[in-house]
Amino acid sequence: MRLIPTYKVAKGISRSQHSWKNFTEQPWAAGGILLLCVVIAMLLANLPATSEVYHNFLNTKLTATIQSPTRPDGTRVIDWTFPEGMNIEKFINDFLMVIFFFSVGLEIKREIVCGELSSPKKALLPVIAAAGGMAMPALIFLIFNHGTMASSGWGIPTATDIAFAVGIMSILGNKVPVSCKIFLTALAIADDLGAILVVALFYGGTVNLPLLCIAMLILACTFLLNYLGEKRIIFYLIPGIAVWFLFYYSGIHSTMSGVVMAFMIPMEPRYSAAYLSRTGHIFKERLMKATTDEVYPNDEQLNCLRGLSYINKNAMGLSYRLEHELYPYVNYLIMPIFALANAGVQIPDISYFNIFQYSPEIGSVGMGIFFGLLLGKPIGITLASFIAIKGKFGAMPDNASWLMLFAVACLGGIGFTMSILVDTLSFSDFPQYAEQLRSCGKIAVLMGSLSAGILGSLLITQVARREKH
Repeated sequence: MRLIPTYKVAKGISRSQHSWKNFTEQPWAAGGILLLCVVIAMLLANLPATSEVYHNFLNTKLTATIQSPTRPDGTRVIDWTFPEGMNIEKFINDFLMVIFFFSVGLEIKREIVCGELSSPKKALLPVIAAAGGMAMPALIFLIFNHGTMASSGWGIPTATDIAFAVGIMSILGNKVPVSCKIFLTALAIADDLGAILVVALFYGGTVNLPLLCIAMLILACTFLLNYLGEKRIIFYLIPGIAVWFLFYYSGIHSTMSGVVMAFMIPMEPRYSAAYLSRTGHIFKERLMKATTDEVYPNDEQLNCLRGLSYINKNAMGLSYRLEHELYPYVNYLIMPIFALANAGVQIPDISYFNIFQYSPEIGSVGMGIFFGLLLGKPIGITLASFIAIKGKFGAMPDNASWLMLFAVACLGGIGFTMSILVDTLSFSDFPQYAEQLRSCGKIAVLMGSLSAGILGSLLITQVARREKH
């Protein structure tokens, strides 16, 4: 009798893997996990038993120090610390989020090359709508905060979180026309590109031009490699790491290195379909000829199997492979970690939920974000879409009415991920108020996104019911 029931253990592991795979294939799964992590982060940040440990953990330093022996005068020949100022929270926001931005960049590139943004006819409506959906929330924010300390946070309510928006649409099912789902998905992708540009242009530090020029030179060499047809990942991984280092120290937010490198990754496969078919047939013939009564696989069969695996893998473009392989790690590991690290706002008293406070000096970051997401997003998206359609720049999504378009646009007000990231980069000009403004901003993002999700869901349900009857 075996002490460990290996069959039952293997069966349990297999069943768990199958259940997890079925769960992750649901469109709402990523958004559901993010929402759960938000709740956990809020609890960790505010429960007396965990609050101190939570904040101390995020502020734990993560630096490598290289020091030579101390000289008699107290100095050292070598005294290097890298990365400077790095702690666990910054590691998540400045390093792990690079992988998220890289994944977003790959998705945007795919959509531009062969997806919903691949032609002017396909791209114009969602791109124009995304521009309106960014401009109107920024305008509403500045109406509340122009000339105050909070004015630099205008970029916070301009983003749309694609995971939550797509998740809610999937829950609503056939109440949302397929064309509207495609419209909002393409809009969110264009919105991501706009948010990336906002972060790069307005929320970086003081630019170190020599380091930035070195980074641009490396990117130019990487682009040349792509142009010459290099398809091996190592020739993009090493420059990517170097560009991240240079961006980190040059004043450009380091996450931008992920987006820039994503556009350098080749989409063309290393081997064509004809080569795959021809060479695959040769390997299969060799594999069958090498069959013997010996233990399978023998050396010759191993060589054939390795060759088949290598050719099959390289018959798909590097960009597609990376996007597919990174998807589960980005959506079910990096994004939940980001939510756990950034959504934990410490709330000393109930007044922190009063986001409608206004001060002539500080402004009202809460009202700017809340109304920017809840009202600015749908109004901006709908108004820009109206101008584009009436001006013949774009076409109304099939089987969609203006009421349904406005209802779907309300889901664009869910601005969780990018909004919180921009919030963490804002208000640095006023260090004494920065933490207070950022905390209020995060609460407003959560309340505004929740309200936009509820409003959009209710309006879609009501409009679908009305149009059905």
